[in-house]
Amino acid sequence: MTSDEIFEHLRERDVNKIIELYRKADKIREKYVGNKVFLRGIIEFSNYCNNTCSYCGLNSNRPGLKRYRMSIDEIISAARICAEHNIGTVVLQSGQDHGFSVDWMVEVIRKIKKEFGLVVTLSLGQRDYHELKEWKAAGADRYFLRFETSDDELYKKLHPGKNASFTDRIKVLEMAKSLGYEIGSGIMIGIPGQKLESLLDDIALFNELDVDMIGVGPYIPHPETELGKQKIQLQNVDELVYKVIAITRITKPYTNIPATTALATVNFLDGYKKGLMCGANVIMPNITPIHYKSLYEIYPTRLSKLSEEELIQKIKSFIIECDREVGKGRGDSLNFLRRREAF
Repeated sequence: MTSDEIFEHLRERDVNKIIELYRKADKIREKYVGNKVFLRGIIEFSNYCNNTCSYCGLNSNRPGLKRYRMSIDEIISAARICAEHNIGTVVLQSGQDHGFSVDWMVEVIRKIKKEFGLVVTLSLGQRDYHELKEWKAAGADRYFLRFETSDDELYKKLHPGKNASFTDRIKVLEMAKSLGYEIGSGIMIGIPGQKLESLLDDIALFNELDVDMIGVGPYIPHPETELGKQKIQLQNVDELVYKVIAITRITKPYTNIPATTALATVNFLDGYKKGLMCGANVIMPNITPIHYKSLYEIYPTRLSKLSEEELIQKIKSFIIECDREVGKGRGDSLNFLRRREAF
């Protein structure tokens, strides 16, 4: 698919042509990664953050937010839910929290590996080479870090401050890749000031970085952030998200693509369903304990009354209703496996 063709798809308003794009992406998904939908259990173990990002409800300048950091035993208890429900991957996610040590995270990783044998994905923000190396040696398998936007000026608006650097973020992904991590990244769509041209660049960067998992979700304004007080300039944001998912599947057929948590926040099962119909093959249920989940407020969330176990069962039933199969095991990105075999 050429850049001109991608841009035309992004601009397209004809419903029939948009539906045809989704169908094409879904066929490519079936051909290259099959009908299995893999689950990844997210544990949001800390809402501490050193950053001052203008869009994020966890930013260090936000007053009044109760901060927490789960204990190792609490994290292990949450990971046990994954093991008990045959979810092969646990995702350890936090803000840019420098309040835990490298060795503390090493212990968490090793315990999860020893007790459950789960795949461990880390989503811990921008980290240095030493940290990434130690965590990989401890058994971490994947690293996820959104670059959010490839538009450097827009990136600076998201990350105000002298130390905000888009290239530094990309370097983290490259370091993780060089260490043997399966790497994931992603973008937000609907950021104030974002243009279709920058989305075109984002899609090109997915290919340039050769990422193994790509998360595409809507920007959800948080009313207590600087950016959340501005109006969204891009129109039809949800539709654009699905278009980018579809285009990404077509251009990166072997990559794992989740129907993101942000889509489900906007519209729970319908968000997941549309994501799957556009080429997604991963769903990431949040298994953070409920008393912490309400405090991990990157954006305003609609807390489910379901327990973690009930949520997982509901998602599994939904996958089957969509004529897809619940994946078991590691669910490694075929993009990653193909690249590793090339070496």
